[in-house]
Amino acid sequence: MFNALVLNQEEQRTLATIEQIDESQLPSGDVLIAVDYSSLNYKDGLAITGKGKIIRNFPMVPGIDLAGTVIESQNERYQAGDKVVLTGWGVGENHWGGMAQRARLQADWLVPLPQGLDSKKAMMIGTAGLTAMLCVQALLDGGVKPDAGEVLVTGASGGVGSVAVTLLTQLGYQVAAVTGRVEQNGPLLEKLGASRIIDRAEFEQPARPLEKQVWAGAIDTVGSKVLAKVLAQMDYNGVVAACGLAGGFDLPTTVMPFILRNVRLQGVDSVMCPTDKRIAAWEKLVALLPESYFEQACTEVELAQAPSYAEAITNGQITGRVVIKL
Repeated sequence: MFNALVLNQEEQRTLATIEQIDESQLPSGDVLIAVDYSSLNYKDGLAITGKGKIIRNFPMVPGIDLAGTVIESQNERYQAGDKVVLTGWGVGENHWGGMAQRARLQADWLVPLPQGLDSKKAMMIGTAGLTAMLCVQALLDGGVKPDAGEVLVTGASGGVGSVAVTLLTQLGYQVAAVTGRVEQNGPLLEKLGASRIIDRAEFEQPARPLEKQVWAGAIDTVGSKVLAKVLAQMDYNGVVAACGLAGGFDLPTTVMPFILRNVRLQGVDSVMCPTDKRIAAWEKLVALLPESYFEQACTEVELAQAPSYAEAITNGQITGRVVIKL
């Protein structure tokens, strides 16, 4: 028997409780894993609180990330004792996920733990870090060079945003960081490398079709009015990588930035990202993230604390990453 955070639904309400689970109850898969750490992402927060329709089938163990050790494997790629990482693939949404001491998964969903990381550090990166790296790669692929001008990161104090600020800084970009809590989060964002901090309120006013050109590139985790404002302020040939909807899934914009300023809006998804791209992104994350990132931008909690932190992350009250020790 092992501990798991289990979500059930009663009268349209999602209930999260710690339960004792037997291995025989785990869903199908060819690799059994002893989970060392999971992490708490915004999507996990929506799932645990029931604020977003993330989970359709109950009971469900949440947790879209995990890092741990293979106990047994029916796939030749992995042997007992191997260290592995899982992010995405619908785990924690439609397949029992990482917020449990055991997980049974498909080998195709796993990647070997990158050299230079332990399980905790891997989860300090997690889905958020992988997504941030894919966003940075989208800017690089779009031709946004460090000398092109400022790069904007919205939702900069969150998981994706804080990693994105760090990565861009390490690559030599001048980073402007947007946060709704300037006094509280400004010092951390400056330590991570942001050259200036901007209050989110400046981006919540309705955007004109085109505004003054300010940003060479941008990484947006917020969506809605904030993304519309960012698009209106992009430089000619600017690139925006959009990966989140913390502010809403609507986009009240026009075609003007695209057809008059040659702006590119690149969607970024890490859930179904092909394995070769994942491995390349993890290698870049290990190479780029300084040790100081791991010392500054993380909170470690126990499994029983996950529901309260889930509520906090959906209310925009979490700075950096939250890892869950199993």
